[in-house]
Amino acid sequence: MATDTLKSTTGASGASAVRRLLLDNGALTALIALVIAMSALSGDFLTTDNLLNIGVQAAVTAILAFGVTFVIVSAGIDLSVGSVAALSATVLAWMATSEGVPVWIAVILAVATGMACGLVNGVLISYGKLPPFIATLAMLSVGRGLSLVISQGSPIAFPESVSHLGDTLGGWLPVPVLVMVVMGLITALILGRTYIGRSMYAIGGNEEAARLSGLRVKRQKLAIYALSGLFAAAAGIVLASRLSSAQPQAAQGYELDAIAAVVIGGASLAGGTGKASGTLIGALILAVLRNGLNLLSVSAFWQQVVIGVVIALAVLLDTLRRKAGATPVAAGTGAPGGRGKQAATYIIAAVVAAAIVGAMSFLHNGSSSSATKKVGLSLSTLNNPFFVQIKSGAQQEAKKLGVDLTVTDAQNDASQQANQLQNFTSSGLGSIIVNPVDSDAAGPAVRSANKAGIPVVGVDRGVNKADTAALVASDNIAGGKLGARAMAEKLGGKGKIVILQGLAGTSASRERGAGFAEGLKAYPGIEVVARQPADFDRTKGLDVMTNLLQAHPDIQGVFAENDEMALGAVKALGSKAGTSVSVIGFDGEPDGLKAVKDGTMYASVAQQPKELGRIAVENALNAAEGKKVEKTVMVPVKVVTKENVAGFGG
Repeated sequence: MATDTLKSTTGASGASAVRRLLLDNGALTALIALVIAMSALSGDFLTTDNLLNIGVQAAVTAILAFGVTFVIVSAGIDLSVGSVAALSATVLAWMATSEGVPVWIAVILAVATGMACGLVNGVLISYGKLPPFIATLAMLSVGRGLSLVISQGSPIAFPESVSHLGDTLGGWLPVPVLVMVVMGLITALILGRTYIGRSMYAIGGNEEAARLSGLRVKRQKLAIYALSGLFAAAAGIVLASRLSSAQPQAAQGYELDAIAAVVIGGASLAGGTGKASGTLIGALILAVLRNGLNLLSVSAFWQQVVIGVVIALAVLLDTLRRKAGATPVAAGTGAPGGRGKQAATYIIAAVVAAAIVGAMSFLHNGSSSSATKKVGLSLSTLNNPFFVQIKSGAQQEAKKLGVDLTVTDAQNDASQQANQLQNFTSSGLGSIIVNPVDSDAAGPAVRSANKAGIPVVGVDRGVNKADTAALVASDNIAGGKLGARAMAEKLGGKGKIVILQGLAGTSASRERGAGFAEGLKAYPGIEVVARQPADFDRTKGLDVMTNLLQAHPDIQGVFAENDEMALGAVKALGSKAGTSVSVIGFDGEPDGLKAVKDGTMYASVAQQPKELGRIAVENALNAAEGKKVEKTVMVPVKVVTKENVAGFGG
């Protein structure tokens, strides 16, 4: 009987060996499969430049995720790391520039800021008894708010000495990748070789048992969240160094990517399991996905769908692993020889992947499609009709000229746009068109394109500290002045108005606001009673305007820095819009022009977005072919009112 049982067990274990191997190394298997698939689908994927790009693009997420690993292993959650990263970088830039503090002290203060935020989280959770979700959600808002307060909503130039963190060593090895590796090794050391690391696994496995066994759980949680804050500060510094500026809106949503990387890497949200190598693999999977989908010209909207599916599959794999009894080994607790077996698995996987990928690369040898006719267009956002119109005009012109146009959506994230521009550069496109989220932040990525000999055309907004073959734009400052004049003329030179500002930190908001303020200087009878940001969003415009009306019911005018916010204000004003209150927007988008025609909006400072897109593609192709292009191509703006809206072509 005993013999039969032994045979049965042996047979079963032989049959399930592969299944157990895949379950125990699911993230690694997924990464290898992704690399092979992307190599087969895109000839631009498997190049040295692109692989280094993937490393750079994974760096910030990975560093954040290493800190989040400590929290998740201990059965907690930290939603604040993205905001803490932005706050730490802003503190560094502000102290080193505005306050004149020596850079090395500013770096220490930035790191201390991150740790302080983590400690506050720990105190609220350990001693305030708040659930980790609520405590860190509160810190997410506080950190982002403080970042905006310190920076006044505008990017702050990063110190030159710290900006070198975004450079390369020897002209090819990116410093962010080195920082990522170092932080990963520190994470592995803490988890596997220290008392606090073992405490994390104990607390995550069973907090009550850990407390009864003598662990000071509350103090340990303080240290755990402080570590998460420290890693967030490091990630913020690396991110800002890549962009050469501290962006108050940087790293939005990165906390979700960090958590996803940890979960994809094999950690359980229930706590007690997780390791640094798994987290690194999870971050690389997200970077490979985004990079490959960009190279394949997949819509940014679909990219979000794909990433969501990957996260769901990762959690499903964790469930299957638990049911199968294939529980990941906690770092530092494995049986003798376990680490050697794991290292051998990684080495074999690397060799197999290299062999298959090498074979795949031959599929793309000899492809001779003309790079000149390939153009990349990176838009700041496609969640705004104005930029959708730019895209439409660009696509129509590309089709007419036989140009292969790839369009990406940065979603108002300067770092995501930097990644997209790097992907374009490594793809060897004939030329690149960029509509910067921020003119300063786009500079480093455009300089990389300059070094690669790829001409870059700016559209709607310029790029600072980089060479562009042409800038196709409307003058936002001049448009703001026109808006001020139109408002003053409508109100007879006196009255109370409010201003709805765009997304803090964007050049469009700064320039339009500056132009409007400059224009109002000629009309001292116009009083601005309130300025509030509504982030270029119609819904936020509605909410902000509704709130402002409670404090200022007697206003006579509203200037919104785009038509979307103006339309939200019109909704909030109700019957007042177009009668007792004059609303002026900016952009001349279709819905805005319709509101002007209907009389609910007095005017829109109208650009011609389709024309911007069309001319940008035309100039990008000319630049790629070595033809002469004008350095600046200005597309006229005009104030469109009910009197002339019928004749405006848009």
